[in-house]
Amino acid sequence: MKSIITNTTTNANCTLGDIAILRNKRSMRARQSGIVLFIALIVLIAMTLAGIAMMKQLGAGVGIAGNLAFRQNATTAADLGIEIAQSWLVTKKAMELIADDTGNGYFATWKEPFDPVNSYSWSNSNSISAGNDGNGNTVRYVIHRLCTIPGLPNVPGQHCVTLDSALAPKDKEGGDTASVKIRAALTPYFRVTTRTDGPRGTVSYTQVMMY
Repeated sequence: MKSIITNTTTNANCTLGDIAILRNKRSMRARQSGIVLFIALIVLIAMTLAGIAMMKQLGAGVGIAGNLAFRQNATTAADLGIEIAQSWLVTKKAMELIADDTGNGYFATWKEPFDPVNSYSWSNSNSISAGNDGNGNTVRYVIHRLCTIPGLPNVPGQHCVTLDSALAPKDKEGGDTASVKIRAALTPYFRVTTRTDGPRGTVSYTQVMMY
């Protein structure tokens, strides 16, 4: 019987240059790992800031939409004051409307200059509260006859915006033309101005012309 013996030898000798190369490779891997981590952190921060900005924009959009809805609601609520003012005018006779009635928010002249937004005091007794519409809107109104001075529309020195004036819209006339023109010349316009205070500090103003 024959036996075969194999001798295996391993050369474990490493030079100093080989060791330096291995160390450099390990150092480069460590530096590369650090750079990747730094870049990842920057990207994460950028994504976080972008997400915060989008949330703020979304919140601002919702707030603007809500404010517009409240403003529209306040404008709609102004109809309450307009209807009450119209009912008050309908119950009055022409002679009762030639002088101021501040207790009912009525002025026989247009009170120029009249600035309902910047100068008129809505908290005084000359504007009438139409109450609360049930949705948090409080309505006040004031009525002006569109004439320059108190008195009848045909008194000397009087100037009124009437149905027969150049500023008024023209309607088709019917019946006796002369009588229609006389009535039109003696029928002044009235201006109803309302202010509505709603939720979130919403304030809305409306003006309506009627005769």
